[in-house]
Amino acid sequence: MNQKIGLFYGSTTCYTEMAGEKIRDTINVLLESDTVIMHNIAFDTLPMMAHYDYLILGIPTWDYGELQEDWEKYWDKLADIDFSAKTVALYGLGDQVGYPEWFQDALGYLWRKVRDLGAQTIGTWPNEGYDFDQSQALTEDQSRFIGLALDDENQRDVSDVLIDRWCRQIIGEFGL
Repeated sequence: MNQKIGLFYGSTTCYTEMAGEKIRDTINVLLESDTVIMHNIAFDTLPMMAHYDYLILGIPTWDYGELQEDWEKYWDKLADIDFSAKTVALYGLGDQVGYPEWFQDALGYLWRKVRDLGAQTIGTWPNEGYDFDQSQALTEDQSRFIGLALDDENQRDVSDVLIDRWCRQIIGEFGL
């Protein structure tokens, strides 16, 4: 397989980076190649997204539904990227116990941003097994998250299983 997947993430406390590494490693093992290339948006410029047809974007939600600082810094620059021919899967990290009214909100904001810029998005995830009040990252019918929702603060013990299942799902949805 010659098609590469660009995984772009922002991470202040390294949890989103560690989840990205697990996603990269899982997909690379499943596809038996070095398919996923990681990029920390704090160091890599967003225009590198243009080099990939397939993207995985990772974002944590901070405090009361806020963007992570690196994503916030480059938020307006996303509009400079042509997402019209891109297929994008997203994952987010959040704290459903400490911030139940804002669980995974940044994931929802990023999903809307790239969708409104023309991306085809994949990778919705069931919202069963979570305990939160509200989220901006739910599908219109409220039955699924628009991407993989992880909570390493309260559910770290299930993160690896969720990542494995989601990676298998998005490989199929990417058509790889």
